Formats: sequence, structure tokens, C-alpha cells
Amino acid sequence: MLKNFTLSVFGLLTFTTFAQPTGIDANELDGRSLNTITTALPFMSITPDSRVGAMGDAGTALSATSMSIYWNTSMLIFAKDKSEIGLAYVPWLRQLTNDIHLSYLSGYTQLSDRHAVGGALRFFSLGNILYTDEFGNSLRNDNPSEYELTGSYAFRLGQKMSIGLNGKFAYSNLTGGNVSGTSTSKAAIAGASDLSFTYFNEDVKYGGNRGAYTFAATLNNIGNKVSYSAEARRDFIPMNLKLANALRFDLDAYNNLTWSFELQRLLVPTPAIRLDDGTIVSGKNEDVGVIAGMLQSFYDAPGVVLEDANGDYKKDADGNYEIKKNSRLREELSEINIATGFEYWYNQLIAMRAGVFYESKYKGNRQFFNAGVGLRYNAFHIDISYLGSLNGRNSPLANTLRFTLRMTLGE
Repeated sequence: MLKNFTLSVFGLLTFTTFAQPTGIDANELDGRSLNTITTALPFMSITPDSRVGAMGDAGTALSATSMSIYWNTSMLIFAKDKSEIGLAYVPWLRQLTNDIHLSYLSGYTQLSDRHAVGGALRFFSLGNILYTDEFGNSLRNDNPSEYELTGSYAFRLGQKMSIGLNGKFAYSNLTGGNVSGTSTSKAAIAGASDLSFTYFNEDVKYGGNRGAYTFAATLNNIGNKVSYSAEARRDFIPMNLKLANALRFDLDAYNNLTWSFELQRLLVPTPAIRLDDGTIVSGKNEDVGVIAGMLQSFYDAPGVVLEDANGDYKKDADGNYEIKKNSRLREELSEINIATGFEYWYNQLIAMRAGVFYESKYKGNRQFFNAGVGLRYNAFHIDISYLGSLNGRNSPLANTLRFTLRMTLGE
């Protein structure tokens, strides 16, 4: 009987790609428990470009580039350049291995002052995976991969507002149809969409300086649940909501500074607290449909269930399990991630960037800082960024580098 090594390895990569090995002890949790929300196809949420990768992943309200197809398609209407193409490369999880990488190709063109179209291709390679039998004998090597194809359209609603729509097709082939016991694996296929809105005002004054203000909101990866075998439960893909603001300060003719701040959260149900027999103690059943799951994600946090001296869950006089006061609200708020970053440009030739991303230690513990630079020469833009861990532990995301090359095709 074959033992599919890929299933075990990619079970880890699929559901914990963004979570860091926290090593948090009970004293740090203050009586709360880890309750990380997991999804399938997490590669759809990996930041591809170096510009935003240097600004704490706060890219939803930033000025438009070809990479905006990932962040906020509606921003393409306000792009300074008529057309642009870009290529990004991200060596991924270098703390764990040296052959996982993400590649991202995107581009757009403005058809008129009211319409813009674009597209993108994302490719994620997991490198070489070895299959073994139950005795550890090598059987064969494989190179599992995933890709996503995106088509984009942006429409101007008025002088300062626009909307955008992405249509996506995602394909994830992790096991090559191998058999593990009685289960036959298959590729996971998802159809999804992004909806985006932008308000952009380029005639703003901050004290004695002129500048611009942007508000943006996006719904990303709204699509079907997927599974890697006929027998397994179908899982949500990383649907999420982002609300963002960006303020640009034009300091003088040669210098400008942008500050970006946004809130992000998954639109995926929170796992309920259950007994060993599956009975729900607190929270809600997360095995629901896509729309129900999106709505439920706003109010389904189970909170902290009180325990007696024996470590058993306590019940009140009516036979209901006792929940610590305000713990459900605290958990809902802890599911909101915070991203912020700065970008400084000198004479539109060289940029310096820095940012911070914060995720609760109860929900994955991604806490990192970013820094990077950008260079522009005629029609070419080169961006490089670096990610470092903030939580003082050995994060698989630490020391991540991103590289992006963009080329303007028309002003």
C-alpha cells in the first residue's frame, strides 16, 4: 500500500502557509486558545509584488500599477500610465526549503477614460516532492504546482469613483492522482471573483501641502469550496475583505510621501469548539455554503468556554455551556489584521519603503516588518523588498525577498 508523502507535506503547506510556529505557552494565551482559521489554496493570498511587499502588505489603496490587479482592480482607472506590464518573483519559505517559489505576470491597458481591462497569471511551484512507501522506500519524484488565471475590468463611476471586477480560475494539482489507502486524490479547481471600489481625490490639501486621498474596499476570492479527494470535506478558499486608506503628501516639486493603512479579515467561518464526539460546545458549524460562510464569519467566534477544577467545561443552571464574558467579541476583533506602510519618492526616480503587518497570536501570529527600494529609469521600474519577523521566533516567512520588474507602455 502506498503512502503519499505529498499529502502529508502539502497538508501542512496548504493550511499553515501563513501561520508561524508560534511556540506560545499557556501563560501568553491568557486563558484563551489558539483558533486559527484555515483555508485551501492559500497561494491565492500570497503578496506577489515588491512594492506592497515593502509596505506591510498595505496595497489596496495605493496608486495603480500592473500589480493592482491583485490588490484593487478599480484603481486602474486612475493610473497615470495608459498601459503597463509587470513580472514578479518571490522565493517562498526559504527558512524551510530552497525550491518553492511564486511567479506573477500581470498587465493592463486603459481603453478610454472610463474603461480599463487587464489580466494576470499566477504560478506557484512547490519544488521537488518525494513519494515513498510505508517502509520509507523512494518511489518517484513529483513537482506539484498551482496556478491562477485572472481577467480584469474597471469602470469609472464618476470623476472620483470607480469599480472593478476580476474573474478567476484557480487550479491546484498537489498529488498527481496518487492513491493513499482507499482515497484517490484529484486536482482542486475553483472559480472565483474579486469586487473592488475606489474613491480617489487628487485635489486635497494637508496644511500647506497639496496631495491626494484614496479610500478603497475589496472583496477577494469569492468562490466555490474545493477538495483534493472525493471522500474529503470541501474547504473554503481564502475569501477576504479589505478596507484601506492612503494619504499622499506632495512636499515639493521633487519629494512626496504616501502613508497607507488598511484592515483585512478572512470571510471564512471560525472553527467551533467541540467535544470529542463532535458536539458543538460554542460557536457555529463551519461546514456551510459559501454565502452563509461569509456572513457567518462576522459573528461565529466561539470565545472562551469556562472550565471547572477538573478541566471540564462548565454549564449554567439551564444546562448551557458558560462562555467568558466578552470573549466572543474579543475573538471576532482578533480576526482583523492590520497593515500599514510608507513610501517616499524623490523626483519619481527612487523610492524608499517600509511597513508593518500584524496578526493576532491566536489567529496565526504573522507579525513582520518590511523594507524595500524602488528605481525608475525611463519606462522601467525595478522594486525589491525584504520581510523580517517581529515576534522573535523562527518564522518560515522570515528573510523573504521579493523582486518585481515593470514596464510602462504608454503615458
